[in-house]
Amino acid sequence: MKKPANKPAANAIKPRLTRAAKREMQRQANGGRALEMRKFRKQRERDGLPQVPPSADPVNIGCSGWFYWHWRGQFYPADLPTKDWFAFYRSRMKTVEINASFYSWPTVANVKAWLRQAGERNFIYTVKVCELITHTRKFVNTKVLIRDFGVIADLLGPRFGCFLFQFPASYRYTPARLKSILSQLDPTRRNVVEFRHGSWWNEKVYDAFRKAGAIFCSCSAPKLPDDLICTADDLYIRFHGREKWYRYNYSNKELSDWAQKIRASGAKRVWAYFNNDFGGYAPKNARSLERLLAKQPARRRAATKTFPAILHGDYVPEFRV
Repeated sequence: MKKPANKPAANAIKPRLTRAAKREMQRQANGGRALEMRKFRKQRERDGLPQVPPSADPVNIGCSGWFYWHWRGQFYPADLPTKDWFAFYRSRMKTVEINASFYSWPTVANVKAWLRQAGERNFIYTVKVCELITHTRKFVNTKVLIRDFGVIADLLGPRFGCFLFQFPASYRYTPARLKSILSQLDPTRRNVVEFRHGSWWNEKVYDAFRKAGAIFCSCSAPKLPDDLICTADDLYIRFHGREKWYRYNYSNKELSDWAQKIRASGAKRVWAYFNNDFGGYAPKNARSLERLLAKQPARRRAATKTFPAILHGDYVPEFRV
């Protein structure tokens, strides 16, 4: 006699297959979308349109993404239509890290839609660079692709924050890879590089980043150093969760320690994005860190231009703007 099919298990597989098929379609489409962006970039260059210099506030804190179904009733009011979610997010945050651009190379129409969403509010977009560059090509002969993707900054104008280049956890440090990355970045852009393998946390990397003016992404994540790495005028931190990826609620003590390190860094700007979306922790933690940084330290020292590359939290709070 045949055993009855395990319907719940079979039903659970379907969404995974659907997601896998969608991801493959996105990967297949990214090359064509990149070529369209290249045509647009070349037309801009023929028209003599200039690059737009970046500008931003001293403190820029938000979330990695803003559309999560499980935020309904946790961050977004339960009765708020999804079409109004971004407006709600925008009313409480000054910036967002766009992650959809990692999976699917944005079109010009996509970027213009972001501008419409921002409305009249002084709102900043940081854009995660497409996986075609960081995961598929792994920075091999990608200089032109990086220039193509860079047009997004000019389209966003004053609403542009940073470009985030995130590498896979399997991508280990080698001197050749370090040189390849830094030689292909466009120095006129605000470039942030996030590594997921601990071998990149070393002085040779920090020194090379400082010389190139590139921003080393500090991470709060399982099995990665949680030091604040300072290689440029801008600091960039991604909060993924200390013990579990995306499922961690930072305590006030932990956020206070990060605020202390940030103040001690002497950076001109800080960019901090919370990627611990589970349970609606990200927006709550983001607003808590922003409040902590808004508090002026009780005692200020004379400004200095020399700051350590790594900050562990044992310095007198001193956030310079």
